[in-house]
Amino acid sequence: MEHSPRASLHDVARAAGVSLATVDRVLHGRAGVRARTVERVHAAVEQLGYRPDPAATRLARKRSARLAVVLPAGTNSFVGLLSQQVQALAPWLAEQRAAAAVQSVDVFSPVDLAQHLAGLQGQVDAVVVMALDHPLVRAAIDDLAAHGTVVVTLVSDVPTARRSHFVGIDNVAAGRTAATLLGRFIGPREGRVGIVMGSRALRDHAERLFGFEQVMAAEHPHLTLLAPIEGQDRSERTEPLVAELLRREPDLAGLYSIGAGNRGIGAALAASGRARHVTWVCHELTPYTRRALLDGVADAVINQDAGHEMRSACRLALAALSGERVLPDQERIRIDVFLKDNLP
Repeated sequence: MEHSPRASLHDVARAAGVSLATVDRVLHGRAGVRARTVERVHAAVEQLGYRPDPAATRLARKRSARLAVVLPAGTNSFVGLLSQQVQALAPWLAEQRAAAAVQSVDVFSPVDLAQHLAGLQGQVDAVVVMALDHPLVRAAIDDLAAHGTVVVTLVSDVPTARRSHFVGIDNVAAGRTAATLLGRFIGPREGRVGIVMGSRALRDHAERLFGFEQVMAAEHPHLTLLAPIEGQDRSERTEPLVAELLRREPDLAGLYSIGAGNRGIGAALAASGRARHVTWVCHELTPYTRRALLDGVADAVINQDAGHEMRSACRLALAALSGERVLPDQERIRIDVFLKDNLP
């Protein structure tokens, strides 16, 4: 099957009856072109199906595109994996005439995160951010977009903001998966189930909780869910909270860890001597959760591939800057389930 040749700027100029310089001014939104001429150029673009050549766009850039990757501050192991992936991508980004730098901020503080995003205005071309779903953060993302900065949300979304793309798993499905695993592992005996999350304000955590509660209520009604504990994804907070939960609930049957802080949770379970009696399902395959699986402290880990996510986020940001077409299937992030028997 033959494909028609890609329309060029010269083709657009010829069809619109204007100069190449005029087409360039219209497509880049520069002033000094009459409204009727602008309409003719856009009509020619539509008629010819013109799309910018991303390779030519990259070559035409006078400087490298600047990407800021805004990640949570602290010792979150999964965030550490994401940060490592940014470093690993540096050679590829350089080939795309781009560079990325990781910036850390307390994402649990909407004020701090919003202020940090506001400070990036005019400083970078694109922002990849693990975001809190809060009005201040939404407004900061919208302001960036209004000033021409591409914003891609990563892992946790702000769907009503003017972000270009979201990169992450289907978190409702992930929560449902956790409930199915936990319910099947515990079996028919009655019991109570503890829940540890970072914060309800993190969209991914709220969606996982929603999916988890759906399946537990419908398919495992013999298990009673306790009120979620919020540990802000920090092990130094989750360890004493889970230790207190275990003291308070001597017959605890299961535990679902929605976010991070798994080092603290694992330590509390091991110290209690009840790790073999409490079914624990958590998220993200890190060195700590891998060890917990091998030691029999954790029963299942639901994972999202940090490398795929960061590659996808950078690809989508650069595509938005250059007008390049994206392939949705390539950017879809899978939900992986790991037991000790299928560890990679």
